[in-house]
Amino acid sequence: MIAHVVLFSPKPDLPEAERRALIEALVAAARNIPSIKRFRVGKRVRHWMPGYEQLMRDDFEFAAIVEFEDIEALKIYLAHPSHAVIGQHFTSSASKALAYDYAIVDAADAGKLVG
Repeated sequence: MIAHVVLFSPKPDLPEAERRALIEALVAAARNIPSIKRFRVGKRVRHWMPGYEQLMRDDFEFAAIVEFEDIEALKIYLAHPSHAVIGQHFTSSASKALAYDYAIVDAADAGKLVG
């Protein structure tokens, strides 16, 4: 399994219409790109327990986690026109963003990731 993990924060002064356009682009990508196995989006929650959140240097308001069967499926997603639309929104609307791809296994199989 491959997980495409995106952390992002919209610009504070981003108009509501542009925020909605970004959400619509995410929904369209989830619907239109057949190589996606699972596409989840979330907003950061805080629990205010001492010693944990305070250690985070950056604060990202949202996360998107897109899962694929394999690296080829990820490449199909990255080359798809719907992904290009999402990228344009991030470029114009995010105050900061990160995107990384990970090979994901169940914790019991974590030894497969070493070596």
